[in-house]
Amino acid sequence: MSAQFGKWNFDGRPVLPEYLEKVGATLAPYGPDSSGSYSKPGLTMLYRGFHTTKESHLEKQPYISPSGAALSWDGRLDNRRDLIAKLYRSVSPNPTDVEIVAAAYEKWGEGCLANLVGDWALSIWSPADRSLLLAKDPIGAKHLYYSFDNQQVAWSTLLDPLVLFAGKTFEICQEYVAGWFAFNASAYLTPYVGIHTVPPSSSVRLRPGKHGVNHIVSKYWDFDPSKKIRYRTDVEFAQHFRALLAAAVRRRLRSDRPVLAELSGGLDSSSIVCTADTVLARGEAECPRLDTISWYDDSYDHLEPQSNELHWIAKVEEKRGRAGCHINL
Repeated sequence: MSAQFGKWNFDGRPVLPEYLEKVGATLAPYGPDSSGSYSKPGLTMLYRGFHTTKESHLEKQPYISPSGAALSWDGRLDNRRDLIAKLYRSVSPNPTDVEIVAAAYEKWGEGCLANLVGDWALSIWSPADRSLLLAKDPIGAKHLYYSFDNQQVAWSTLLDPLVLFAGKTFEICQEYVAGWFAFNASAYLTPYVGIHTVPPSSSVRLRPGKHGVNHIVSKYWDFDPSKKIRYRTDVEFAQHFRALLAAAVRRRLRSDRPVLAELSGGLDSSSIVCTADTVLARGEAECPRLDTISWYDDSYDHLEPQSNELHWIAKVEEKRGRAGCHINL
């Protein structure tokens, strides 16, 4: 994943260079391929890129739209072709994902979010109305955190810079910790009181006002329980499921580098790896190669022999014709 960060002092005070240097060093390991920054009075945005597609090598972020909005995008845009067809007058012949997103925002405003299919985190600073828009994909696969008071707002795809360089300590959020221990950590909380996360399928709009910061959280998409799928036979349901699984896997194989998949030997990961092999064999994905990595623990074999799934991992690898990387925990 790439990494993005921003800080906005509402009164126009410059963001201190030593502060930005520490933040930049924290972001660097997550984006080894490129770096970019954007500054205006009181505002600095930082971006570190990790290139995973052929288009991403051409990205320059933060990206400045024709209206002057500054965008940082960390994600994978799955419906590129559909959006390019709708925005062909506004994008170059071979646009990057962030260029497409910027054109969509220019045309539809905040309404563009529901049209962005994929896993992504997006931040947009708009000088026209002095506002910051933060948004995440419908499922919340990507992270985007923020912290604000009446003087400033800071945001990042990583928790570290918001916690380590805030110049203060944060109280631990007990509700989040309780959920984590129950294997159900809330997608609407973070481990720290005072640091927020953008909820899945939602946007956050922050704008300084006379009486404090206007902070509006809006949901741009939700499941529609009224929509139902009806087939006459179980076979048709199975065929539809296989088609959706193949489409989901194919989208995640959009890469000009080898992709690493976790293989536990269970039903889910085994199905994903085997489906990926089928997609690649058909020439339906750009990815040059799929490798696997497997964790296993044999310390309890004498008590629970069936708990070690290395046997099932080997079965999948046998079908694939090559072994993956094995790590004994």
